[in-house]
Amino acid sequence: MQVNYFEFYGLEPALTLDAGKVRQIYLEKSRQYHPDYHTQATEAEQEKALELSSLNNEAYKTLSNPDKLLGYVLQQQGLLSEEAGNEKMPQAFLMEMMEINEALMELEFEPDPNAVEKATKQIEEIENNLEDTIKNIRNNWTVDSGNTKDLESVKEYFLKKKYLLRVKEKLSTFATAF
Repeated sequence: MQVNYFEFYGLEPALTLDAGKVRQIYLEKSRQYHPDYHTQATEAEQEKALELSSLNNEAYKTLSNPDKLLGYVLQQQGLLSEEAGNEKMPQAFLMEMMEINEALMELEFEPDPNAVEKATKQIEEIENNLEDTIKNIRNNWTVDSGNTKDLESVKEYFLKKKYLLRVKEKLSTFATAF
């Protein structure tokens, strides 16, 4: 069942959602669709309730997570395939990341807590700068604005953020070694 999560929750598509409101809708739908509340229903009704309960869980996981929300909006707008790993990364960003990746390779052979700390700080700084680049777009974009340039900026942010997440995961393996 391919249902638009925004429609399912009765929300306007946005890049930022009120977490409290999303949780409230989730809880309301949980009470409405949870299979335990449909034990006396027909088998078809029970199956439908189970489907809707699963849909509610997936919608909540997506709409309550800021990064998943961005990816979802980009997919809904046709700017990101479900296989986001196949998207091209901006060359300038990859060049910027080269130093950090080289430091990670060196850590594999020569563990160094200072190098881990330095790389961690570099990644945090890059993440903070990334956040600043889309903060205004994230807070003001609407589906009606039709501004694909803004969404292209969000897509670039999203891809960079995913890349940085993988680097941070690798870096965390070195940090726990000390």
